[in-house]
Amino acid sequence: MKAMILDAPGGLDRLRQVERDDPGAPGPGMIRVRLHATSLNYHDYGIVSGNMPTEDGRIPMADGAGVVEAVGEGVTEFAVGDKVVSCFFPGWWDGPPRVGDFATVPGDGVDGFAREVVVAPATAFTLSPKDYDHAQAATITTAGLTAWRSLVVDGALKAGDRVLVLGTGGVSIWALQIAKRMGASVAVTSSSDEKLERARGLGADFTLNYRRQEQWGGRVREWAEGGVDHVIEVGGPATLAQSIEAVRIGGHIGLIGVLTGTSGQVPTAALMAKQARLQGLIVGSRRMQQDFVRALDTADLRPVIDRTFPLEGLADAFRHQEGGDHFGKIVATW
Repeated sequence: MKAMILDAPGGLDRLRQVERDDPGAPGPGMIRVRLHATSLNYHDYGIVSGNMPTEDGRIPMADGAGVVEAVGEGVTEFAVGDKVVSCFFPGWWDGPPRVGDFATVPGDGVDGFAREVVVAPATAFTLSPKDYDHAQAATITTAGLTAWRSLVVDGALKAGDRVLVLGTGGVSIWALQIAKRMGASVAVTSSSDEKLERARGLGADFTLNYRRQEQWGGRVREWAEGGVDHVIEVGGPATLAQSIEAVRIGGHIGLIGVLTGTSGQVPTAALMAKQARLQGLIVGSRRMQQDFVRALDTADLRPVIDRTFPLEGLADAFRHQEGGDHFGKIVATW
């Protein structure tokens, strides 16, 4: 089978296509999946860029979507021909968070899905949304599930809530779409007027260019008449103070990303005064993904895919991500 591997110490020029042995038939409790798509996440970029070191020869990519080709003894949840998607934490099936590192995450601690075929435990996958193609399905397992967990699982989003989404990357656009579909009002920030216009086309109720309005937290708070109920915080230390300014008293901030750095000062007095809940999160459990898929099966909702690349063009896909011009998700298909 064809696979993409990353030579140590990493870097986009060290991604290359190789031939690997076919993994064969699935054993008890396992399934064989013919993969057809993956989507790019900033965690994947951290691996392939060399900023987050991994083993030499690692197959990257946490997201995988494909078709079940064979099932092992004892597997009843899946059948040959089922469309499936991978789980970010294969061993976190249900309940409260149980994993504090990336040792079991595909494409990081173990080989990922930039390959044609995989044999894995059946519990490492869920069914795909019924009407999704493989490219669309590949976007739900990291970015989509992160947005779903922050808003619905952790935040108990309800109709009439007000949501602030930072930026227009994969998690943020998923959050915009989920929030609008559930009857919330959404504010979106970006440095690009063109992207803000596209966000309005997806239903954004209030948009703000943070380059021209550095103190955007107050503007969002005014729009929300006292502050938003939820913040999708993907920036980290450079944006957190403004997010705290924007949230309502008793609101919820989902700390999802660290695009501006991995450490920095937190305005603790402001956070205390808001009595807001600041919650860090990394994707979600298999049960959360199953619930998300069921919701997508009943909703007229499709992910926004910015651009599609072939598997052998994975490095070019990451270069496109590096440029920061994308809106929504970048995928590779084969």
